Order: sequence, then structure tokens, then C-alpha cells
Amino acid sequence: MESFFRYNWIVREQWFQWCEDVPLEELLRPRTGGVGNILQTFFHIIDVEWSWLQVLQGKPDGMENFDNYKTLEAVRQFGRKLRPDVEAFVLSWDPSMEKRPCIDPELDSSVAKESWGEVMFHVIAHEIHHMGQLSVWSRELDKKPVSANFIGKGLITPDN
Repeated sequence: MESFFRYNWIVREQWFQWCEDVPLEELLRPRTGGVGNILQTFFHIIDVEWSWLQVLQGKPDGMENFDNYKTLEAVRQFGRKLRPDVEAFVLSWDPSMEKRPCIDPELDSSVAKESWGEVMFHVIAHEIHHMGQLSVWSRELDKKPVSANFIGKGLITPDN
């Protein structure tokens, strides 16, 4: 579980670096798919990651507004602010937690029941999905996308 979260964090930072050479107007330009634009997509990824882990821990999920984070540095700072909570939970993960029930009050007042493992894998897949959208948008800007390759990131080292 930890390796996939670390993978997402590494790739996210590589995308942030990719964004440094993109004018702010392009980062905020409305896009087809995703949640609006490039920066809003990053904001959404960070918010969803933190929010779901708050739900698992029975903690309140504070609602942030993207309107307060309309620069690359603001979105990066948002991620830095939430990462310690997320990382602490990920590092405390134990395989015995995978099948714990998660009661998630849905917006329509019904209650869905998922397992903690299902939620964790959803959070991982959610970010990977949006990274694919960023790859499409990067090509629309005639820029090479960040590699999605898991291999070569030093996440799992072989035994000697």
C-alpha cells in the first residue's frame, strides 16, 4: 500500500515541476474532462486523498475551496499542509486493516459500506486516473507528459 502512495506522491511532484514551465493562464484554462483545469485537478486529487483518509479515521473533513488556491505554489502548499496527516496514516497501515468496515454517509443520506482496503485502493486509483488526464492535456500543450512508469523510482529495492 505504502509503495503506491509514494509512487503517486513522486509522480505528483514531477507533474508540479512540469507545471513550472506552463503559464498560469494555461494551468487555469478550462479543459475537457477532469474537474475543470490543471490546477483544480491537482487540488481535487489532494483533497480527495486527505478527505477519504479522514473518513476512515472518523475525523471531520474540512471543506476547502479551490478559489483560494489558484496558483501552482498555493496548490503545492495545500498538498504540503495535508501530507503529514496522510503519510502518518499510510505508514500506520497494517494488512489487518484492509477488511475493516468503513461507514460513509453519502450525500443522499443513504449509507454505503466499504472496506478500508477498498477505500485505500480507490484513493490510489483515483490519482492515477487523473494523471492520465494530465497526460492528455500535456500533449494538447505540445509538452511531453510525466512518465507513469512505476519502475525506476526506487520504491521497492531488490534483496542483495
